[in-house]
Amino acid sequence: MQKQKCSLDLYTNFLIINQNRYSGLELSKVSPVPDLHHDAVSRWLAASTFTPSQLWQQVKDLIELRSGYLVGDDTLLAKPYSRKNELARKQYSGNYHGLVNGMCLVNLLWTDGKSYVPIDYRHYQKELDDRTKNDHFLDMLDKAKQRGLAPLYVLMDSWYGSVANLKHIDLHGWKFICNLKSNRKVSIEKGTYVSISDLPLADKQIRQVWLKEYGSVLVSKLVAKDGSITYMATNDLRLTEYESLTSHWQNRWHIEEFHRGIKQTCGIESCYSTKASSQKTHIFAAFIAFIKLEKCKIERQISWYEQKAQFAREATKFHLATAIA
Repeated sequence: MQKQKCSLDLYTNFLIINQNRYSGLELSKVSPVPDLHHDAVSRWLAASTFTPSQLWQQVKDLIELRSGYLVGDDTLLAKPYSRKNELARKQYSGNYHGLVNGMCLVNLLWTDGKSYVPIDYRHYQKELDDRTKNDHFLDMLDKAKQRGLAPLYVLMDSWYGSVANLKHIDLHGWKFICNLKSNRKVSIEKGTYVSISDLPLADKQIRQVWLKEYGSVLVSKLVAKDGSITYMATNDLRLTEYESLTSHWQNRWHIEEFHRGIKQTCGIESCYSTKASSQKTHIFAAFIAFIKLEKCKIERQISWYEQKAQFAREATKFHLATAIA
């Protein structure tokens, strides 16, 4: 069998160095591998069989198993102009504020507040496997438990704050902090439930209540500068200081920063192939590219965006010097 000219290392480095053209044709124009044509890149993308479980081998040395936070959330890889993409379908996008053609990933991030390490992900396409986003989320938590992780807290937004999910986290012996929708029912008197938005709750107050169908939790509300309110809940009944609760909760935002970072620096949305196998290979490669950027960020204290800018800056300096000469 003929050896593939394209490789994961070459492709991930190309995603890091390139600024906005992530096609196989562009790689063929800049590749140091002799006679690497764009169709060779296409064949490699289609023939590779990387899986999310292989991501763990790349990241396990970057995390502390018994510390940090596990943060779960999903993101949409928008494909608004790709009508024949085998993984894309119409679904809601917060960025587009409506339905858009795209692919959904459910991600699990480990963070200690400084490092941002994606440890697992799943493709959400219910039409193919009949699994919900919550099913994928729980699968990843189970896998994290098998790998020996014991986080300080599991953090997630209200979508993943169902009673079933909270009880599943309890089974692992973990603590969680999540936000709750304003209509979630809580009780301060046995048998009398009210929506959490109707609960007498002063600003920065933490109160122990009974969450319907779950049990005792501490709840509080976070009021943003624009007046919007986030209701938080935790099963850690010792977390009675508002500043401590919100300090832990703020780490949930890191998965949003990760989603933005992998899209802007690794081109995860920018595979031009319509084949499911090629898209999956490209997505895996984008995760590996991000890990390379994150390792450099940890070791050299250089942000993902500055690392990208340095490559463009060197090219600009070279061409300016050549033009002047």
